[in-house]
Amino acid sequence: MGTTEGIPGAGTGAGTETGAVAGAGAGTGAGARAPATARERRPVAAALMVCMALAALDGTIIATAVPQIVGDLGGFSVFSWLFSGYLLAVTVSLPVYGKLSDTFGRKPVLITGIILFLLGSLLCAGAWNMAALIAFRVVQGLGGGALQGTVQTIAADLYPLKERPKIQARLSTVWAVSAVAGPVVGGLLTTYANWRWIFLINLPVGAFALWLVVRHLREPSRMKPAARPRIDWPGALAVFAAGTLLVTALVQGGIAWPWFSAPSLALFGGSTVLVALTVVIERRAAEPIIPGWVWRRRPIAAVNLALGALGLLMVAPIVFLPTYAQSVLGLGPIAAGFVLSVMTLSWPISAALSNHLYTRIGFRQTSIIGISLAAVILMAFPLLPYPGEPWQPALLMLLLGAALGLFQLPLIIGVQSTVGWSERGTTTASVLFCRLVGQSLGAALFGAVANGVLAARLGGAGDLDAVSRALADPASLTAQAADQLRRAVDAAVDYVYLGAACAAGLALLALIFVAPRRFPVIVEDVPGTPDEGVPDKS
Repeated sequence: MGTTEGIPGAGTGAGTETGAVAGAGAGTGAGARAPATARERRPVAAALMVCMALAALDGTIIATAVPQIVGDLGGFSVFSWLFSGYLLAVTVSLPVYGKLSDTFGRKPVLITGIILFLLGSLLCAGAWNMAALIAFRVVQGLGGGALQGTVQTIAADLYPLKERPKIQARLSTVWAVSAVAGPVVGGLLTTYANWRWIFLINLPVGAFALWLVVRHLREPSRMKPAARPRIDWPGALAVFAAGTLLVTALVQGGIAWPWFSAPSLALFGGSTVLVALTVVIERRAAEPIIPGWVWRRRPIAAVNLALGALGLLMVAPIVFLPTYAQSVLGLGPIAAGFVLSVMTLSWPISAALSNHLYTRIGFRQTSIIGISLAAVILMAFPLLPYPGEPWQPALLMLLLGAALGLFQLPLIIGVQSTVGWSERGTTTASVLFCRLVGQSLGAALFGAVANGVLAARLGGAGDLDAVSRALADPASLTAQAADQLRRAVDAAVDYVYLGAACAAGLALLALIFVAPRRFPVIVEDVPGTPDEGVPDKS
């Protein structure tokens, strides 16, 4: 057994990216993992893509159904929790599922996640009021957290290093297409059926994924530990509590209450105390939910920071570009969605081709190139003419997707390759958790920036949502007033994109100063898979 950067017994040996990597399966005490052949992996890969589609769709499918849901159930003042509750549950559950999958195996965690997700979907379809629907969305989110983290981990388990870009690109494509298609599917089901069908549609699809997982996913044979695994329940509860308060403060601040109001200060203060308590609990735990090595090891710490910054910058195109396209360019919802969706065309293609670059120059250098290009593209957005043509932001989004494909995928594959089977679930959950926290922080931060710019331009309190609603009804505005509002929105989104460029700069700094020049790739001996080398010439 070799070791690398304090990773005991992670495989048969360790090396840098110049070393040979045989497979991507067994970790500490792991034997041969199956399925090893492409034919045997195919149904499992199908199950992973279906699970990823379910998790991505339910983050956005409800968007276009909100008016019908509110009309049926009431609760307009709290409907935003339909999104926040789901995001909150996914975020806080990720670290817990990551540790459980390392302790008890991926299959039971994934099966539990699918069942929870389907149970939540069934309950949502039968909700009798808004409070019940929000509660059941949280149940869905608890299942979604297991889906997101475990799917990414199993993909790394099943495929050797050279083949991982293909499966990860497929998962990225499924995620991107599902996230963009979600509002469209939700609108169609709501218009031609009933809003409850946006949840019922999950049942047959999820049941198919569950059948594939139960029938075809086979775990590696692992030596039984000398002692019964101990679950860090105090740590799990502390992570849940701290994450709940922090994400609630971020997603509701400035919306449900002012930033410097008593609720915001209480939530941020409480989350700070709970984070400190979590650190104390985890340091004393024998098997912590969030072990200290996810921040002590430079490759993992760097990827945590870099993907946290990615979550931050992605708020600009996902949240603010559709508003820009409708309010400034005057496009309808479908056309505005197309301006954003072109990013989903170039991202998976770039990600799939990234292995041709990182096999030559390494994971770190490839990601540095990607995020550097992304920073330049984001800084170019404020240079677009006013009001401009739709193809101009669409072209930038096409280029941004290509740049981020070079950035994200090499980091995920690289960091998963630095750990063995017994630590891969925790590592994957850690980087996904940081990205979701970054996304929540970005929504809060850039929302405040946009509203601040609007207030300065309009000479008073600014609210992007209110301005967008006013521009959606041009008959109620004079031509001069409408132009003033459009210019204010244009300026607000410009500043948001500059903020996103700064977030890209933070990711670049993390890669330059925290990430090692070469990722210490674990060499694992998995029968039935070819040896693949990944040279690093950085």
